[in-house]
Amino acid sequence: MTLQQLQYIVSVDDTGQFSKAALHCYVTQPTLTTMVRKLEDELGVTIFQRKSQPARPTAEGAELIAQARVVLREAAQMRSLVKELHTGTAGLYRIGIIPTLAPYLLPLFLARFADAHPHVKLAIDERKTSRILKALRSGQLDIGILAGPVEADDLETITLFHEPFLAYFPHGHVLLKNKRIARKDLRKAPLWVLSEGHCLRDQVLSVCQHPSSAGHDNIFYSTGSIETLKRMVSSGSGLTLVPELSVNDDEKNVRRFTTPEPVREVVLVVRKPFVRRKLLDALVAAIKASVPRRFRTLEKEVVPVME
Repeated sequence: MTLQQLQYIVSVDDTGQFSKAALHCYVTQPTLTTMVRKLEDELGVTIFQRKSQPARPTAEGAELIAQARVVLREAAQMRSLVKELHTGTAGLYRIGIIPTLAPYLLPLFLARFADAHPHVKLAIDERKTSRILKALRSGQLDIGILAGPVEADDLETITLFHEPFLAYFPHGHVLLKNKRIARKDLRKAPLWVLSEGHCLRDQVLSVCQHPSSAGHDNIFYSTGSIETLKRMVSSGSGLTLVPELSVNDDEKNVRRFTTPEPVREVVLVVRKPFVRRKLLDALVAAIKASVPRRFRTLEKEVVPVME
């Protein structure tokens, strides 16, 4: 049994075809088929149902493929550890980040981090939380940056900071006369929120518990953009809640909540065990240093909602 054979059966399972798996593994189909059969003979197990299209694993084969994925991940971790021992933080790291965080957090630290670590290559992809977690488990991503909490035994979570929510009002709104507002002030407020599948939508609704149509029963609007919501409010229609990093200094139509402020917990997530700790520590330090100090030091009320 070799790692190469394990890679072959995983590839067949991923692609559903021996021919596509061979292309993916850069071998001929006869070579791949022969090696899979040798593995089956060695283990005394039929891994794939040859007559089905696409190729499907047998019940025993499915269990073996699941274990093969574990072995291949551990082997990759070993190679990563050796590489870090030899090169420090150098190498490629694939990062997934949620869209409601990326445009506001990345500009704060990314350029300086790249300059400080010239031998590190970061491939960054905006994805919703569910896709980030799935990609971490499959090995398609190395690191996720998202809104917590994330409770999973196979994942390690590092809290980066707690970001307050601010109420975003149209110009001239009566509540702008207050220095701070209470949640009860928004109990019947017409809200704009993000579309289904965004954790920020769930977090906002957990604060205000109100529909997303800003009082317009004949509007069904779906967006993943905080900036679009802000523009809708600026036009005089309804209000919204936004994370603090999305607010510019010159935007005067926002108000903080009374203590304890509603916040979202921003976390970094990796699959256990993550052995390339030098890069991880450097990334965590860079992100924490880039956000306002009070995000890290003030006591916050974490909204326990996930995407």
